[in-house]
Amino acid sequence: MSDTPPALSPSQKPVGVDPDRPSIARIYDGFLGGSNFYEVDRVVMEKIRAAVPEAVDIARGNRGFHNRALRMLANQTKIRQYVDCGSGLPTAENTHQIVQRIDKDHTVVYVDNDPVVLAHGRALLVENDFTHMVEADIFKPQEVLSHPDVLRHIDFTEPVALLQVGTMHHFEGDGVVDIMREYIDALPSGSYVVLSHFFDPEVPELTEIAKRIEQILVQGPLGAGRFRTRAEIEAMLDGLELIQPNATSEPGLAVCDEWWPDGPRLTPLSGSARCVAGVVGRKP
Repeated sequence: MSDTPPALSPSQKPVGVDPDRPSIARIYDGFLGGSNFYEVDRVVMEKIRAAVPEAVDIARGNRGFHNRALRMLANQTKIRQYVDCGSGLPTAENTHQIVQRIDKDHTVVYVDNDPVVLAHGRALLVENDFTHMVEADIFKPQEVLSHPDVLRHIDFTEPVALLQVGTMHHFEGDGVVDIMREYIDALPSGSYVVLSHFFDPEVPELTEIAKRIEQILVQGPLGAGRFRTRAEIEAMLDGLELIQPNATSEPGLAVCDEWWPDGPRLTPLSGSARCVAGVVGRKP
């Protein structure tokens, strides 16, 4: 029996949402246990599950990294403003909930161009004066960086935390380095970048898992979802000082579940869990 919740009907969709076209935000929400997805999304989810039954571990590992990295920034740095690119659908422990639990005056700007994300996000944030939702294409940095609402709420003369969590693997081609360079160049000294990405560990049995999922994503209706190597991912953060991801590793990229885990690991990681990695870097 599938543990996927029932899909929404087309009549339940926010205005502007196409229930006949799958959405990575809705699929991700579904893997995290949410129900804001449609039948077309469920079909993709089931194809991924059939190919790699433990694929849900990618979504869970990615979310855990997001939460721990934000707790670290909010607790241990002077960062007070966050730009969350490709924020996705509201789930438990969103960016603003994590950082504003530590300081209610922390400012968060979410950026997305998925209609369902925008609809749900704006409804959730209507009474939060320090959290804002902006419609823009995160793969066009100047569209984000010059957006009036971004400039209204984010002071780029002060350090900023830029989140690209689970986003850049949905950009096809070699332009990811240039996109990230444009964002990083716009950040003031002392800013941080939090990035996670589908990961090809370059170990035969794990690469095979990565390629199976990538084939479904890239060759299916989504048309995107690249698994990149350590060198390819770290190249996106050139010029940043990469943080040590745990007590035994060198600074740089780490499997999401191994990035400063909350406690000892009592069960081994699945192969899928080793196919998503995260990194945090500071701009000198």
